[in-house]
This record gives sequence, structure tokens and C-alpha cells, in this order.
Amino acid sequence: MHAPPPTPADIRRAIRNVPDFPKPGIQFKDITPVLADPGLFGGSVAWLADPFQPGQVDAVVGIDARGFIFAAAVALRLRAGMVPVRKKGKLPFDTFEQSYALEYGQSTIAIHVDAFRPGSRVLLVDDLLATGGTAQAAAQLVEQAGGRILGIHFLIELGSLEGRKKLPGRPIRSLVVFAD
Repeated sequence: MHAPPPTPADIRRAIRNVPDFPKPGIQFKDITPVLADPGLFGGSVAWLADPFQPGQVDAVVGIDARGFIFAAAVALRLRAGMVPVRKKGKLPFDTFEQSYALEYGQSTIAIHVDAFRPGSRVLLVDDLLATGGTAQAAAQLVEQAGGRILGIHFLIELGSLEGRKKLPGRPIRSLVVFAD
């Protein structure tokens, strides 16, 4: 007999809060307990893939670095390709690049110029939606490379940071939302 699939509450309970990491004042959401539990990890992947079925998505895009873990598993589940969005200078071929604001400074991410065929159906997956800058930049890269975003799915959303506001008009889903 199989155990029932985990609920969002089960997954939320497994996410460990690590105060003052990587710097004072940050409440880091540690997903490693979710990854270590096959039921929670599998349930998370199933939720991130939902509502899509195999054949409905051409590529799953994962954002450097924890997003790769979930995007690869979701891509396998949906029988789709997996495309990485990486930090500038980490991809070996010609890239499109997009800069975005961080709390202190800027960062730049990149995607290969040939990541998609024009009009490819794309699901963008990441572990965390915070201020939305990285997701916004990744979405712009997907579209610049010829992809059509069907959805943007996150394991965790930090609701108080209002990252959704940087992704207007985009279909966004978050499994676990922390209000603070």
C-alpha cells in the first residue's frame, strides 16, 4: 500500500528556517529536508508539474542553482527537455543575458541563444520566489530565446516581499507561501 501524497502543510513543516544565513537578518528557507525525503520530494515535483501532462510542455526551465533540482525532475515527469538559466559566464555557448537588481547591487543571468525552437511551450520552475527579480529576468530570457511561458511555478513564496508584482499577467503558482 502506498502512502498518501504529501500535503502542502507536510512540505511546509519540512522546510527548515535558518536564521541569519547567509548574512544577518536573512531567514533562509532550507529545502534539503524536503529533498532528503522521497515522499516529500516526489510530492513537490508532482505539484510543480501540475496541471500539465506529458506532451503539453516542450521544455522546463530551471534557475541557477536550486531550481535545477526541481526543474530536472519536473522535466522527466513531463517528458520534456530541461533548460538551465545560469549566472553570467557559466554557459559554454552563445547566450542572451539579462541583468536585474538585487538588494545590494546587480546580477546577470543567461540562457543559450538556441535553447528553444520558436514558440516552444515552457514551464519555468524555481525553488523560491522572493523579490521577483530573478524570475522576471528569467522570464524575459525565455521569451527572448523564443519560448512561450505557460506557467511559473515555485516551491516556496515569501509573500511579504511581493515578488509576484514583478511578474504581472503571468500564471504563477506557489506550493508553500510564507507570509513573513
